[in-house]
Parts: sequence; structure tokens; C-alpha cells
Amino acid sequence: MTIVYEQWQQQAKQLATLFGIEQTHLVSTADALVELVNNEPAEQLVVLGPSTPLAEAVGFSEQCRVRRPTLGVVLLRQHLDINVMTEALRAGVREVVDANDPAAILAACARSQDLSRQLEAKPKLNGATVPSARTPEGSEPLGGQVITVFAAKGGVGKTTTAINLAVALADGGRHKVCLMDLDLAFGDVAILTQLSPERTIADAIPVADRIDETGLRSLLAPYRSGLDVLLAPVQPAAAEDIGRQLISDLIQLARDAFEYVVIDTASAFSEQMLAALDATHHYLLVTTPEIPSLKNTRVTLDMFDLLDYRKAARTLVLNRADSKVGLSTADVEKIVRMPIVGSIPSSRDVPVAANAGVPLTVSSPSHPVSQAYRDLAVRLFLNPNVADLQKRSRFSRGRS
Repeated sequence: MTIVYEQWQQQAKQLATLFGIEQTHLVSTADALVELVNNEPAEQLVVLGPSTPLAEAVGFSEQCRVRRPTLGVVLLRQHLDINVMTEALRAGVREVVDANDPAAILAACARSQDLSRQLEAKPKLNGATVPSARTPEGSEPLGGQVITVFAAKGGVGKTTTAINLAVALADGGRHKVCLMDLDLAFGDVAILTQLSPERTIADAIPVADRIDETGLRSLLAPYRSGLDVLLAPVQPAAAEDIGRQLISDLIQLARDAFEYVVIDTASAFSEQMLAALDATHHYLLVTTPEIPSLKNTRVTLDMFDLLDYRKAARTLVLNRADSKVGLSTADVEKIVRMPIVGSIPSSRDVPVAANAGVPLTVSSPSHPVSQAYRDLAVRLFLNPNVADLQKRSRFSRGRS
């Protein structure tokens, strides 16, 4: 069922018809809404109609975010306003949608319900084969750092960030780096680096129960001095045969053989991605200064909280940071409730480099974008003092 809170009778009827009268709980007062939500603990979606005062919507969403994180709130407005959207999303509203666009309303509600189902069914993350940002102090074995680049929305520069960061970390062969493309269905690392996918992670499927370091190295494609790449399958269907345990085993083997393991992921909380996230030491979350991207980043952070991934192990990277789109850095930080640590400037040379299949850190090391990735690598990982500090914070108990 869908709970619809709308004071205007005609608008309420239209929404009930849109969602299906038999599948809709209609309420017209705030007290009735609270009572219904309290009496229906299994409900996953509340739609706040356009008559809902913003202050009321914000207060309700803030309470739900704390007490009922699996209950999604979608807010409808007669006119979309950037300030209203910013305040609503910051409070925990999952989507702000034009009340005059039925297709957009249904799509937003479907996305919210899908996320709620994922939160309800989130696995118990135990028995991981490698330590992660959830590991208590003193339990970290020797091995390389696992850095996962993640974004809950495509098109924000996640893969570009993973590739350029890996090149920067390798530093011309001074460090041993493994870049793993774990976007198993639609990975783009091969095409963005002009690597031929003669061997991919799919070739590990037949030996999944006995994979070793020799087997891992047979799958890797050398890219640059110090940098080897594990490519995603060529056929998307192969992703279904790559299990969570194989992902965990490959990451552990890579940790034993490399100083840094950089993982590019799919934009979803699948079983395979959870295996990678659970094995991660440092999360690099990529976003852009656009409301849809920021909304998904905020939802990702809420999901990370539920999965108990350490806040101190998360870094927010703002891609296309200098884009003139009406959102300042302060606006971004308010929406996602997290400081920006890395900023990558916007440049037309980035898509040009992508089309050429040569990352900017390779073709133009002095380019401002390349320098931004190198600065990020140095500040977060290559500077010994910073690395020691992060090592202590990653594996300590408590929130930061």
C-alpha cells in the first residue's frame, strides 16, 4: 500500500487514482498520517501531496529518517524550487517531484520502494574474508589498502575517478596497484583504457573454489608501470555467475600482492557490490553538484550507516566541482550532510580523453584535472603521515 497525505480533496482523488484506489491509504491531517504510520510498521512509502507545508514535510521526514529508515518519503510540489528541494533532501526526503507529472511521480515512488526493499533485506554482513572499515582496532592483517570508488547514480564520473586515481597511486611504477572493474554487467574500464578483454573476471568462475594468487595474476591485464587491471566480463549475463565469495577471495588475493587495490563498482547494492564494500578500507564516494546525484549520495550515506560502515573511512569527492549550476560547495555539503574532501574541476578534456581511451593522468599529467586526482591520491593515501592517521581511524570503534 501507499500512504498519501493530501489536504486538497480533488488532488487526493487524483493521486489515489494514479496509485490505484485499492492500493492507497488516504489521509488529510497530520495526526492521521502519524497514527497510520505508527499502526502500519510494514509500510514503505509515504507520498506527501503538494498542499503539505514544507516545514511539516521536513519535520516528518527527519523523524522517519531516524525512527523508520526503511520508510521512504516522496514530496510533491506544484513548482520545483531549488531551495525547497535542497531543504527537503537534507531532511531525508528521498525524492521531490513535480505534482503535474504522473510518470515522474510513479518513477520516483518505484525507486523509493526499491530502496526500501533493499534496506529491509540487507544481509547480515559477517564472515567477511578480508578486514574492512567495519573491522575493530588491532585486527588488521598485513596487506594492501582496498579503496572502493562508489556512486549510486551513473554518469557522475565514478569510473573515470577510479582509473585516474589508480594511475596516480601507481606513480609511474613506484607503487604496485591493482584496478578491479567490479561493474560486472556494464564495466567500462576496458574501453576507457583501450585494454583488450582477452581475460576477465569471468574466467575465474570455473576455478572459483580454488582460485589462488597465480590464478589471479593470470587474469590481470598490465596497463602502466606498477598498474595491473582486472577487467569486467564482456557479456553482462556472466555477472550472474560471479558469486559473493569469489569477489571476496579475489580482493583478498589482490591485497596480498599489491599495495593498493582500487575497485570500480556498479551503482547498486547487489550481493557482489556488498562483498566489495564489506572488504573495503576506504570509500571514495563520487557525486556532482546536481540535485539527483546529491539525493542519491545522501541515500547512499544512509545505507552506509545501516550497514555500519565507518564514517571516518568515507571521503566525498565532488566531480565537475566548478560547474555553474546554481549550487555552491556549501549547498552540496548541506544536502549530503558531509564535507567535501576532494574537488575535481570540470573540463571538456575529460570526455575527449574518454573517447580517446587514454586517461588524462596518462596523456596530460600537468592538466588541472590530473593534478586534482594526484593531490587526492597524495593527501589520502601516499602521504605517510596521513596514511598512518587514517589507519588508526579506520580500525577504531565509535562514530566520528
